[in-house]
Amino acid sequence: MVFSGSGGQGVITAAIILAEAAVIYEQVNAVQSQSYGAAARGGATRSDVIISESDIHYPKVIQPNVLVCLTQTAYNAYYPIVRPGGLLLTDTRFVTTERKVDARQVELPIYQTVVDQIGKPIVFNICMLGAVVSLTKLVRPESIMKVLEKRIPSGFFEMNQKALNHGLEMGNEVGS
Repeated sequence: MVFSGSGGQGVITAAIILAEAAVIYEQVNAVQSQSYGAAARGGATRSDVIISESDIHYPKVIQPNVLVCLTQTAYNAYYPIVRPGGLLLTDTRFVTTERKVDARQVELPIYQTVVDQIGKPIVFNICMLGAVVSLTKLVRPESIMKVLEKRIPSGFFEMNQKALNHGLEMGNEVGS
């Protein structure tokens, strides 16, 4: 899968959490790689995650089964690479889907949900991750929670837990 957006949105962190959950708690192979523009915040960001029960021989994703675009720039750059029959997930605040792709297109109000329900957009990425987990069933939500417990400072854990749960709910409402 490919997570894409801009620096500061947490797409790389979300990808790392997903890969870690897959390896440690789901006992499958995973690899995560990333690339980003020159600007740490606001530049283009892409993070690839491969999860497989078999060996992984190449760490980059050429044609993802799952493509997440959290900015218009990311969408414009990457929408053509989603595998036919795959999943294209976008945020309704930042992305207007304009082109037809041979994939399931899911548009969710991820950012707006985080702002309305939690009040802090810093957990936008975790809410997105919840939606991905719900839509793909690649890892169990409990596995993501265990990684969050280890990685997130205790004072921020509850906020991240709520964000993950909101994402899971949005994904469940859409169905898989």
